[in-house]
Amino acid sequence: MPLERLGPFVYQRYQPHLPALEAGQEPQLHDVLIAGGGPVGLSTALGLALRGVRSVIIEADDSVCEGSRAACTSRRSLEILDRLGVSRTFLGKGLPWTTGRSYYREREVLVFSMPHDETQKFPPMINLEQYYIEQFLLDEIARVNAAAADGKPLVEMRWASKVTAFTQHAQGVRLTVENALGHYETRGRWLVATDGGQSFIRHALGLELKGAAYSGRYAIVDIELASASPTERRAWFDPPWARGTTILMHRQPDNLWRIDYQLRKHENTDESLTPEQIQAFVQRHLDAIGEGHLPWTPVWASNYRAGAMTLDAYRHGRVLFAGNSAHAMPIFGVRGLNSGFDDADNLAWKLAAVVQGQGGEALLDSYSHERVQAFHLNAEAAMRSTEFMSPPSRGFELLREAALSLAGEHPPIANLLNPRQTSALTYRGSPLSTRGEDLRAGPVEGAPLMDLRLDDASHLTDHLHRTGFTLLGFGAAAARVQVLAQGCTRDAASLPVRGVPVKDAGAASAYGAAPGAVYLVRPDGHVAARWRDPSPASLLAALRTACAR
Repeated sequence: MPLERLGPFVYQRYQPHLPALEAGQEPQLHDVLIAGGGPVGLSTALGLALRGVRSVIIEADDSVCEGSRAACTSRRSLEILDRLGVSRTFLGKGLPWTTGRSYYREREVLVFSMPHDETQKFPPMINLEQYYIEQFLLDEIARVNAAAADGKPLVEMRWASKVTAFTQHAQGVRLTVENALGHYETRGRWLVATDGGQSFIRHALGLELKGAAYSGRYAIVDIELASASPTERRAWFDPPWARGTTILMHRQPDNLWRIDYQLRKHENTDESLTPEQIQAFVQRHLDAIGEGHLPWTPVWASNYRAGAMTLDAYRHGRVLFAGNSAHAMPIFGVRGLNSGFDDADNLAWKLAAVVQGQGGEALLDSYSHERVQAFHLNAEAAMRSTEFMSPPSRGFELLREAALSLAGEHPPIANLLNPRQTSALTYRGSPLSTRGEDLRAGPVEGAPLMDLRLDDASHLTDHLHRTGFTLLGFGAAAARVQVLAQGCTRDAASLPVRGVPVKDAGAASAYGAAPGAVYLVRPDGHVAARWRDPSPASLLAALRTACAR
């Protein structure tokens, strides 16, 4: 296969193929078809595969993506990737960071640090280019495929193939797929649309993203630069060398640096991305920050306009939307791809349960309910950051100028500059939650599990069921939690349950577990229910609710 190099990453180009056909149609009915092979489609497929559900990914490109694109992976996403079996690979290549610096003109006005200490399993953020993200997910898919008990791949990748027509009916979907070798029809019981911001599936259903679009435009440039600067997020507001703009800069692996800079109102987007304009801007910026003497090479460039938009619902019949096909999120606070990973984590276990008869179809409605709610919570925080980074009016510009000018002497005002990085969200009012008892501490129903380092140096999340539910027993409940879990598992109409006794006193205190408490934790790490001294019947009822039975 031909290889080519774009910066330090070697791209493998994949060839299209046609499956075995009968009269132009693939005879097999697939459980799940996935339109789009980016990080969200790949992680959804991997989540399904780990639960024994086969899928086919149809991807228009013939390789992983070019350019860094989504470059920051959050702690929450690393927890998700840990369940998928790839967190070590990400940590082995990615660059962790905790600190951000903001400058007004040439003066530093804010230094922030994301919460982190040595007891936590993952750093709050790592920088890793999207092509590595996709390649590492593909490598894990290949490993899972090779280990399949029947020798048949659990995930089939169909590269350089484009969906050109789509219909659905009560029992499934039908797609027309084209590539360089021809076209064919294929069928599936379910379709997951992860085909990006210009989603063909979304347009075919006549659906539109709704929300706020901002006038601010940004150029995104990757450069290769052997700089010794630390791995930090740096932001310059109205710098003298680029007045009226905002510039962001991130270190990435392989001496790559990501530079995002705001285009001024009079600047033409296409002209700003010419090699000459990029060369001039980047060199001027590097000169200003004291690194202009270092040789550098442009690797990739693109443009971006901020917006916070979503579909009203992420389930439409037999079609489930995730990632950028479902919503658009501003880059500030790195909520784009990280929201997509959360989509995939939420969807994969639910869709697998429905396919395998372990959960009701209402699980898929709960996916839409929870992730639309998450969008609005994310968008609220992201829009505040966006309005600061790209003021939508002169009034916002004046407020920002005032805040920036005062930030150096007034720390509370400086906090306005904090981009409020993405974090795990609580699904309040989830139809899968059962209201239990009020404990004095610990995560509530719908909240993500709070990870802790235990006395034996392991982490609480190390003991969770990788694909099913977990029953955590703290304090006095630790002695009988495994028996309670076995009783739940005997209910064949639900997902398996693992009982985990937690005897660590510090963990018990953090979870409000004196004299004892039991938490039912979903496969995506969110709390389904919690009690003091639950009966087997109440546990079973909560499990059935969490499986939409």
